[in-house]
Amino acid sequence: MSEQGKGSASASAAAPAPGSDTYKGWLFKWTNYLKGYQRRWFVLSNGLLSYYRTQAEMAHTCRGTINLATAHIDTEDACNIVLSSGGRTYHLKASTEVERQRWVTALELAKAKAIRMMNDQSDDSGDEEPTSQSDRSEIQGTLKILVSKLDDLSTCNDLIAKHGAALQRSLSELEGLKVPVEGGEKIKAVNERATLFRITSNAMINACRDFLDLAETHSRRWQRALQYEREQRTHLEETIEQLAKQHNSLERAWREAPTLVSSTPSAPTTNKGSERSRKEEASDEDEDTEYFDAMEDSPAFITVTASENTQHRRSQSNLSGASGGQPSDWNQDNHMSPSCNDVSGKELQPRRQRRTHIPDKPNYSLNLWSIMKNCIGKELSKIPMPVNFNEPLSMLQRLTEDLEYHELLDKAARCDSSLEQMCLVAAFSVSSYSTTVHRTAKPFNPLLGETYELDRREEFGYRSLCEQVSHHPPAAAHHVISQKGWTLWQEITIASKFRGKYLSIMPLGAIHLQFHASGNHYVWRKVTSTVHNIIVGKLWIDQSGDIEIVNHRTKETCQLKFSPYSYFSRDVPRKVTGVVADSGGQAHYILSGTWDEKMESAKIVQSSRGGSGSEGKQKTVYQTLSPKLLWKKYPLPENAENMYYFSALALTLNEPEEGIGQTDSRLRPDQRLMEDGRWDEANSEKQRLEEKQRAVRRRREAEASDALDEGREYEGYQPLWFHQRRDSITGETNFVYKGGYWESKERQDWSMCPDIF
Repeated sequence: MSEQGKGSASASAAAPAPGSDTYKGWLFKWTNYLKGYQRRWFVLSNGLLSYYRTQAEMAHTCRGTINLATAHIDTEDACNIVLSSGGRTYHLKASTEVERQRWVTALELAKAKAIRMMNDQSDDSGDEEPTSQSDRSEIQGTLKILVSKLDDLSTCNDLIAKHGAALQRSLSELEGLKVPVEGGEKIKAVNERATLFRITSNAMINACRDFLDLAETHSRRWQRALQYEREQRTHLEETIEQLAKQHNSLERAWREAPTLVSSTPSAPTTNKGSERSRKEEASDEDEDTEYFDAMEDSPAFITVTASENTQHRRSQSNLSGASGGQPSDWNQDNHMSPSCNDVSGKELQPRRQRRTHIPDKPNYSLNLWSIMKNCIGKELSKIPMPVNFNEPLSMLQRLTEDLEYHELLDKAARCDSSLEQMCLVAAFSVSSYSTTVHRTAKPFNPLLGETYELDRREEFGYRSLCEQVSHHPPAAAHHVISQKGWTLWQEITIASKFRGKYLSIMPLGAIHLQFHASGNHYVWRKVTSTVHNIIVGKLWIDQSGDIEIVNHRTKETCQLKFSPYSYFSRDVPRKVTGVVADSGGQAHYILSGTWDEKMESAKIVQSSRGGSGSEGKQKTVYQTLSPKLLWKKYPLPENAENMYYFSALALTLNEPEEGIGQTDSRLRPDQRLMEDGRWDEANSEKQRLEEKQRAVRRRREAEASDALDEGREYEGYQPLWFHQRRDSITGETNFVYKGGYWESKERQDWSMCPDIF
């Protein structure tokens, strides 16, 4: 690692003392193994640490930012600092140990302040309207206190003037008395000091009078401005609500018109019958809508099926169009090695009959706008929501749903070729989104310490355990081990923002997958999910972004692109394309499909440069064999539309089990009441649980404060089954399974579990 610039570069430049709102200075940041540590200008402000190549870049280009509220601060040696938050890690180095300590102090203070501000800004429960009323009363009370204090200040001014004049008169009288010469000198000195005091007091009185006049003037101006802003906000809310009602009326009239198609799709489709509905959805947008240009999102390559060279059939979207037929079976003979197909993915039949239905979803009406209008721009995981917007599953159970197509990993574990294995891992990473296409409801936010186990060792050979390891920010740790030769673990933090017309859900954290036989270690991250038509219209979900899957043992990679939906694109919606390349960057497989239906792979037999795209850029032309099916979505159970569109696996996730831990999501009472259709009772129970959790948090904060006052160390909350460790692959600090859960289950010893329900 480079030590460049240690003597020449100062680690700080005019940096204020640690603890102030802003802290700036030079630090060395690790870039890569070629360039080593590079000198960068860092700025700490408002709980955010940003860096720039030079000070001049502060005006236009920020190279990166990390939020200290969710960051972990670690010190490796005398001069090093490591910051990690979600999927981002900074390795920093100061020029001296003293400077490193200054930065660490500033970062710790900024982190504590950011956490306090985040906790004070919003909590898990409470109602927005009462909060705004309390804010108003607090403002009025503060104004009254200020007026009272200003009156006290004016009174003190009068008293100082009165007593100062009396003191001056008394000293003048003493000076006129016949006293010894030495006493006269002392009285004269006291008189001079009294004169200075009078002059200073008069100056203070004048300054206080000026402050009083200025405060009264600006107070009236601020009150008028505040009243105007309140009126404007009320008027805007009324206008938007009226527009929402009109839009609903128009939508109903359009839907009931006899010339329309019989059904409206829940999300945009490509058939001709839904063309009109797509235009209707587009009409909801205004000039602020982010449109995605189809040509910018087209892949940087063109594929030609080798067996059809005479026809030169090209596909930029779905390679199934280039194949002669549609594969109908997962285990059909294809270009994968025989070892990948030697055993059927479902060779073990379940020994136990799982449930296939849950009570139908009740038809409750609710004014969405009255709840969501005050949530714009806020972290949705911290906003109190009635169960009417939920589905009867927790976020831990939704995380476990990623295992629905675990057969892909079982099949990948039997592959001799790591490139073929990468194709199956990529298909598995895409398959986790297939359950979201109709699932627009919000899962329950897990309570701190809540767990969820899924023991399918007898049926399918794997065991899964999730635990909520952090509450602010909400983070869950997940660990799965399979007897079929693989282990998967992840720590996911869900960040979500409501933007008025859509909701963005951004999972942070890496997913790790390791195969026991080969030692291949794969790491990837999830893409952003967007829920559209939050206020009006039919809710629909889209996935967009890039996934890079890296095999850290062989350095092979897979680049997957989730194309965002575009009204102007001719491509199939929900399209996913990808390229699997070896450690040298040479492509071997092309992946294509959709995240809600299927994924296919095509082996590349030849590649060449050529074939300009419509935007004028030269693209790589890949000649491939006919694409073969990797993964296909299971059909939904019968009556799924009345059961929250749950898949066959999702229907079994909340099924009561014997012998589970007392913190398991299946035992959560509000979730169970909701599943049974008793939503009013579920809402009351949800409020009780959240208030109980807040009480525990307040007690923990009080204990931390007492420990700080007494000079003792306070460990804080520690998860029961997971602990923080630095990952040797990514360098990040995350929660990993430390063992003990399944042993406790065998002993039926749950004495260590907290009482959270």
